[in-house]
Amino acid sequence: MGRGKIVIRRIDNSTSRQVTFSKRRNGLLKKAKELAILCDAEVGLIIFSSTGRLYDYSSSSMKSVIERYDKTKEEHQQLLNVNSEVKFWQKEAASLRQQLHSLQENHRKLMGEELSGLSVKDLLNLENQLETSLHGVRAQKEQLLTNEIQELNRKGYLIHQENMELYKKVDLMRQENMELQQKVYGSRGQNGTVNRGTVIPCGFSITEESHGPVNLELCQPQHQTDGEQSNVPKLGLQLH
Repeated sequence: MGRGKIVIRRIDNSTSRQVTFSKRRNGLLKKAKELAILCDAEVGLIIFSSTGRLYDYSSSSMKSVIERYDKTKEEHQQLLNVNSEVKFWQKEAASLRQQLHSLQENHRKLMGEELSGLSVKDLLNLENQLETSLHGVRAQKEQLLTNEIQELNRKGYLIHQENMELYKKVDLMRQENMELQQKVYGSRGQNGTVNRGTVIPCGFSITEESHGPVNLELCQPQHQTDGEQSNVPKLGLQLH
């Protein structure tokens, strides 16, 4: 008759538990050593008893085995993270494709396409959406036109102010011209004759008619000999 199957659970009897630990520990250490030799594997085994005693075995060095384990564990964790990230972005891409398909379908319906499969309720909802969108578009258009009108009014006001400034400058220039004309003709009397108080340089004479231009004549010096006066040509300059 064969041996019965042992139930794997904690042994309550401390003596039996210690005997079983010692036997299985030795067997486990033996198996680890055989595995390292037969399969050329790097094996590291660490055992702590219930009393805290340490038992270990390493095919090379326990430190190198632990360092190799940490490095390999980190690389494996990074690979798992990459795979998890790839799966995450695959799900995101699938979700975005579904949203794009839904948006394209709604766009075609709003453009009046593919309406044959819609019910009366769906058509009413679509009509309400279009009316709401149309109301928003008209409101935005009116706002833009209002802003443009306000901007044109502001520019018109600025142009009006510039025109007023130009009118003022023109009036000021007209007044200055009138003052200059008064200064130029200030030497004339009220009857149109030249004011004789004006200083005339030596050798110049001014002749003027009542309503004609002023004639400025340059004459040669006169030499009187025996009551005679020499006749010389005169050079006339007209001042208009």
